[in-house]
Amino acid sequence: MTGSTPGVRAQLPKLAAALRGQTALVAAPALMAIAFETLGRPGLYGAAAGFLSLAGAAWLPVALSQLRLAGLSRSAGKRARLIAALEAAAGDPGRAQTVCILLRVDDPEKLRPRLGTHGIEDVLEKLAERLRLVLRPADTVQPVDTDGVAAALAPAARYDLETGLQIAARLQACASEPLPWGQERLRLSISVGICLSGRLDQPTGADILAGAEQAADVAQRSGAGSIRVHSTDQPAPAAPDPALVETVLEALEAGQIRPWFQPQLCNDTGEVSGFEALARWHHPERGVLGPGEFLPAIEAAGRMERLGEVIRRQSLTALKAWDRARLAIPTVGINVSLAELRNPAFAEKIAWEIDGSDLDPGRLTLEVLESVISEGCDDVVSRNIMALSSLGCPIDLDDFGTGHASITSMRRFPVGRIKIDRSFVTGVDTDREQQRMVAAIVTMAERLDLKALAEGVESAAEHAMLAQLGCSHVQGFGIGRPMPFEDTLEWVSRHRSKLPRPAPLRRNLG
Repeated sequence: MTGSTPGVRAQLPKLAAALRGQTALVAAPALMAIAFETLGRPGLYGAAAGFLSLAGAAWLPVALSQLRLAGLSRSAGKRARLIAALEAAAGDPGRAQTVCILLRVDDPEKLRPRLGTHGIEDVLEKLAERLRLVLRPADTVQPVDTDGVAAALAPAARYDLETGLQIAARLQACASEPLPWGQERLRLSISVGICLSGRLDQPTGADILAGAEQAADVAQRSGAGSIRVHSTDQPAPAAPDPALVETVLEALEAGQIRPWFQPQLCNDTGEVSGFEALARWHHPERGVLGPGEFLPAIEAAGRMERLGEVIRRQSLTALKAWDRARLAIPTVGINVSLAELRNPAFAEKIAWEIDGSDLDPGRLTLEVLESVISEGCDDVVSRNIMALSSLGCPIDLDDFGTGHASITSMRRFPVGRIKIDRSFVTGVDTDREQQRMVAAIVTMAERLDLKALAEGVESAAEHAMLAQLGCSHVQGFGIGRPMPFEDTLEWVSRHRSKLPRPAPLRRNLG
């Protein structure tokens, strides 16, 4: 035994003299708990060993039980202290706010065979000590559960999103530094969940900690080293079929899931104004499958960001290939998931990818669902959309007419084009009500200085009516079906060959 343990053991003979037989069995658990609380695990082991030597084998079941219960009690005590600190900050009469930042070790099960359960606990204690050095004395830091360390920040007048993210990033960097462990240095991957009390309605300390835990869950599903902020409208992921999830994720990493491209036309010129990238699964046995076959599994597994990376990378590659073929395709549009927009580092990631591709940001159109920019839009989502627009990426509002976005919420964001949902387009050539709806949407877009693209165009008649109603762009099976990149080259050439050629200019020789 090390540390203060010998001092504890030295007192055991005196205790044993007064505590013989059953009395020792009754009193020992309380004494061991005191030893554990004051001296830690070495004190507990020393006390247990001493009582075993004095009370004999009959006391072994009690000792084992107390070892387990004392550990649980100590863990619960740390959690309780953290919740109490959050509770006190959230209940501050001056309407101050607090933040809970939960740092979790990624894949702790990989460390367990190497370090053991108690070794993991020691690692968390060391991380907590390290974090206390970079925080204020009034902040509370405690290990929680079996894989995390949480910080409850002392109350302040206002903790905004940027402040919370900056502190979380600093703590993550601190916790990720190599940790001395015996003769080696451990390098840990750390994911982070953040919960700002100001974003909850009259929260308790337990509510704030639960919010940080929920955000940490999302962060770990998004990939090692991620940071996520708690959102009150974060849906609970559906329980996936494990076999399907495994198959789909293997397909994603094997390159079987990749973008197909659907053309978009400008009604004024008839030219190709861009392509939209749509994910397809090239199943080795079932052929090409649409997103309905694999998207729910990817979403439930928390891998939407990985899917987005794959689609973006191949879409940027397609743009460069079209440039080499001198096809002059202006843009490629990609769908951006809510999971991606909730990543605080998403805009920076897009900027890095575009810079690496040596393309203009204006050629990567980001399609955001109308429902995303509702009045209750998440702060992280808003921050990313504004940053992406500042980067130069055009923002399309997808499935317009289905998400109930108000004009006020639309004007808050730098939307450049609305994509009219197919439900308003079907039968527009013959249905007067559909025509009135499309005309109203197009007029509104013009007044807001937005372009309009109609999705789901199935026929030449629908196309003609949409052009007559003033819709500037169209997309749908009646224009061109989604196709693999290899087929886009021929499709563009064939389409352009059908366009009327401008009359040659004749010089007037007088």
